[in-house]
Amino acid sequence: MSPSQKIVVYQVFTRLFGNTNTTNKPWGTLEENGVGKFNDFSDKALQEIRDLGVTHIWYTGVPHHAVIRDYTEYGISNDDPDVVKGRAGSPYAVKDYYQVNPDLAVNPAKRLEEFEALIARTHRHGLKVIIDIVPNHVARRYEGLNNPVGVRDFGADDDATIEYHRDNNFYYIPGEPFKVPTPLDGYRPLGGEQHPLSDGKFEEFPAKWTGNGSRNPQPHFYDWYETVKVNYGVRPDGSKDFPELPEGFDKKGYQAHFDFWKDKDVPNSWKKFKDIALFWIGKGVDGFRYDMAEMVPVEFWSYMNSSIKMKNPEAFLLAEIYNPKAYRDYIHLGKMDYLYDKVELYDTLKNIIQGKGSTDHIAPIQIGLADIGKHMLHFLENHDEQRIASPEFAGKAEKAKPAAVLSATIDSGPMMIYFGQEVGEPGAEDAGFGKPSRTSIFDYVGVPHHQRWMNGGKFDGGQLTAEEKELRDFYKRLLNLAKTSPALAGKYQEIHHYNRLHTEWYNDKVFSFVRWSDGQRLLIVTNFDSQQSFGFDLELPAELVKIWGLSEGEFRLLEKLYGYKQPILQVAGGKAKVRVDLNPLESWILEL
Repeated sequence: MSPSQKIVVYQVFTRLFGNTNTTNKPWGTLEENGVGKFNDFSDKALQEIRDLGVTHIWYTGVPHHAVIRDYTEYGISNDDPDVVKGRAGSPYAVKDYYQVNPDLAVNPAKRLEEFEALIARTHRHGLKVIIDIVPNHVARRYEGLNNPVGVRDFGADDDATIEYHRDNNFYYIPGEPFKVPTPLDGYRPLGGEQHPLSDGKFEEFPAKWTGNGSRNPQPHFYDWYETVKVNYGVRPDGSKDFPELPEGFDKKGYQAHFDFWKDKDVPNSWKKFKDIALFWIGKGVDGFRYDMAEMVPVEFWSYMNSSIKMKNPEAFLLAEIYNPKAYRDYIHLGKMDYLYDKVELYDTLKNIIQGKGSTDHIAPIQIGLADIGKHMLHFLENHDEQRIASPEFAGKAEKAKPAAVLSATIDSGPMMIYFGQEVGEPGAEDAGFGKPSRTSIFDYVGVPHHQRWMNGGKFDGGQLTAEEKELRDFYKRLLNLAKTSPALAGKYQEIHHYNRLHTEWYNDKVFSFVRWSDGQRLLIVTNFDSQQSFGFDLELPAELVKIWGLSEGEFRLLEKLYGYKQPILQVAGGKAKVRVDLNPLESWILEL
């Protein structure tokens, strides 16, 4: 991939992708509701994903997590429904970091080999592989079956008689047994089905802190009670029990960070997670999406990410993070490549899509992120967020088209889409633990619109409606354009504010900006209104006309998304104007 090529990430929930079963019984078993496998990512499936404009696939839910299914014949202990969310289990309650989810294998005894074959197959199609690492917490019952020689399980060497020790992997509540949370809202594990381990009890003595930081031996039902918090050498009072990075290290590269940590004594959990990451890099994984990265100290990230970059300088390192005040620390000190742009751009676009917000709020976000824009990953769906087509979000997938154009083109940061987004998946199933508006990550379930595209394993869109085909075609055009346009790796200037002041009929339901590089100049304008068309003479400010070196006269522009429109840019008296007539939800990407 050339450095100027934009990264496009396709997030896929691995367990659900290849499932062709349409039963969708709430709390259904794997046998009743079906499950997808690594092998479902056939050559044809991967080719179609690549042709969509994708560069990286994030296979979500690969590491072996707690799951309610009997795999004892493979030496795997049974998990307790009282501390597992859903029947298929949360991918964020990892039980064994050196293994993969047995559900995903045709032959669970060969599950790691089947995943290695998928890595090789993905690479053959010119795509990079990303998996999750969840450093803040692990499943309540962690059990490594595939540990490399010398690797000890989390907690195996802990002194559980004290709340905290720097080299304990967990925090303890000495003398207190763990108690299962009191269920709320009529919740019953497995929907109330009889299960030998489902008795409202789980043996853990002494109790450990819960993943979200709860220090109660009986966490609340809305705590992350299925997980335990990992200790990174942060004392219970919040002070740091490890070396800090010297002044000026935010300006230094990963090599200097790696050298700094080489001779430092660091907490045991740091070493364990570094070894896990390097194990997967060694298997050919190209990078990681780090769950809840801000719950783990930034110094640890400097230590781990610099080690990864020493092994693979091209590794893709993405942090899920929701605190804008910490963004720069996690990039410059923590050596993250990319961060979720959820709290600013996604939240703002969601408001606009829902008809509650104004496009005037977009420009200040880009100004605020100007120095780190290339590090911000944009998305409109992921496994945590509501499906656009769900009534709870927009009710219609098409309503996100303008936001998709903007997200994919506004800066050089990566664009991510979630499988099924490109065919308008609404996430309408009551899957059991998982409820409608999000595609469940906890249950065995089918993904109906995506299944129509999959067409029984043909991956040809054979069962899609005309509307769904059109939506997929839109994403394919947009993502391929985003991936290959040199201007989108270049400079940015919004012209929205200028047109709000100077252009008749221009309004806060549309947004406009320009992108340019040495070889390409693009003018992008988009209409977020789902009901109204807007026409106006869009103007380029005089200073931009100067920067672009435009001479007086008329220039034909080509609309790059669909190629039908060729409006004229008129340059006179140091100003430039183009007549724009946008249908509801229409966007133009105009090339000069």
